[in-house]
Amino acid sequence: MWHDLFVALALLLVIEGVMPFLAPDAMRRMLLEVARQDTRSLRIAGFASMLGGVALLYLIN
Repeated sequence: MWHDLFVALALLLVIEGVMPFLAPDAMRRMLLEVARQDTRSLRIAGFASMLGGVALLYLIN
């Protein structure tokens, strides 16, 4: 189980690092736009992301 968790964390770090590596200016603009969003919008986006992740895990397993 721990092995799988660390593999998932490593993959997350690789995927998260792709955008800043390939397009740092676009990443900076995107983060500025996210910072301008209101709290409710960020919460809804985070919740949708979690639901999508849970659904994907359900489909894979």
